[in-house]
Amino acid sequence: MTRADVPARPGRPRSARAEKAILEATVDLLAEEAGVAAVSMEAVAARAGVGKTTIYRRWPNKEKLIVDALATLKQPIPELSGQSVREDLVALARAIGHEQAGKHSRCHWNLLGGADRYPELLDRYRREVIEPRREVIRTVLRRGMRTGELRGDLDCEMVIAMLVGSMTLQARAPAPLKTLPDDFAEQAVDALLHGIAT
Repeated sequence: MTRADVPARPGRPRSARAEKAILEATVDLLAEEAGVAAVSMEAVAARAGVGKTTIYRRWPNKEKLIVDALATLKQPIPELSGQSVREDLVALARAIGHEQAGKHSRCHWNLLGGADRYPELLDRYRREVIEPRREVIRTVLRRGMRTGELRGDLDCEMVIAMLVGSMTLQARAPAPLKTLPDDFAEQAVDALLHGIAT
């Protein structure tokens, strides 16, 4: 058999495997006690089993790599029915709650803990990962204000802080629940609506 007879291996799957290994290695390093300080291109390459050039072909710097790795930990934004504000907020709250398990919580809090040392990284994370998700919640709230389901004088940023906070801070509470009750999202949204609904 000549070399020409050997079927070429598709490059895409190998590339996808390398990318997955790089992102997972980055998340693993971020979840460690040192957090962002533990992440370097050398450390990621060693843990992922790839060369540094493989990383640099995809990510120009450590900050972009970290932001993309953190984005993989986010739940997909759920498809919203648009039928009611309550229904949509419950769906969003559930997605936020699911993100608080395991590595996501540790990575997120490790990043926030290093905010004073890595302000540009945190700003990029907020801009590229967090802000688009917050905008989805704003859209639901604005729609509710237009339809009369919600009070017309709402401070959307305050409502978002209350909703997101109720779903995320439980993971950092002094005695956190191992698992949130199945209806925790509904309880949080209903308590919130008690104050913001018309």
